[in-house]
Amino acid sequence: MALHTRDGGLVMPNAWDGLSALMLADAGFEAIATSSAALAATLGRSDGRHEVTHGEHLEHARLFGQLTGLPVNGDFEDGYGDTPEDVAATVEAAVAAGLAGIGIEDTSGNPGQPIRDFDDAVNRMRSAVNASRGRIVVTGRTDNFIQGRPDLDDTVRRLTAFAEVGADVLYAPYPPDLDALTAIVTAVAPTPVNVLISPADKVLTVAELQKAGVKRISVGPALYTHAMGAVEQAAKALVAGDLASATTGISFGRVSELLARGRSRPTPGEPSLRTYRSQEEGRLT
Repeated sequence: MALHTRDGGLVMPNAWDGLSALMLADAGFEAIATSSAALAATLGRSDGRHEVTHGEHLEHARLFGQLTGLPVNGDFEDGYGDTPEDVAATVEAAVAAGLAGIGIEDTSGNPGQPIRDFDDAVNRMRSAVNASRGRIVVTGRTDNFIQGRPDLDDTVRRLTAFAEVGADVLYAPYPPDLDALTAIVTAVAPTPVNVLISPADKVLTVAELQKAGVKRISVGPALYTHAMGAVEQAAKALVAGDLASATTGISFGRVSELLARGRSRPTPGEPSLRTYRSQEEGRLT
């Protein structure tokens, strides 16, 4: 897991379509991820409610790898299924699709009880890890904080259990503050911790997060919503009759340049499609 264990770790931004994936690759990022929230929004659906199928998400993630040649982490909600066996099948499908990593949450898709019981969550994580067999990086995630359960002790308990059954990376989006984030990093060490942007109370710099011991930084749907903010402003300008403001942006020549790079990539399954796990070396590449 060289990218995670090296000094500083990595920033792994989340793309939402082929062009955004190519832009992130062109910017120099070493790995990218999907965002289940951004994907659902592009389809006009809600995140975390089983409204996107695992097949749709697999094809979405596979496209990113095909276009960029980068390792791709799939933000695969609760593993897409009712049982631990379903989660294992999703991991197997992700491996077959060439994904480099997969995230499995302890969510349920049920608004009335959004977080799964502890034992159920751990059993599902164990099944994901057993199915991975070292072929894909498994991130164990608890959504306590973003589902209205601000229980740091239970969050640490869940993450520790996920590590004990073999999760490679641990993740609890939006801990309340830096002290809580530091407590998580310390409790689960040496397992690498991912953070979504920052703690909830303040956006920190990459350097500040690295100093706190964070090994991977993702941004979830933030880049997507940033882009949609620009669209919203352009729409308002257009309604007001301001064509100039509404039609600024990168040139379509730039779009075509990026797309041409994607078309020049080999098809999925060819040896040059890099993955996190090298079967020969058993490490991140």
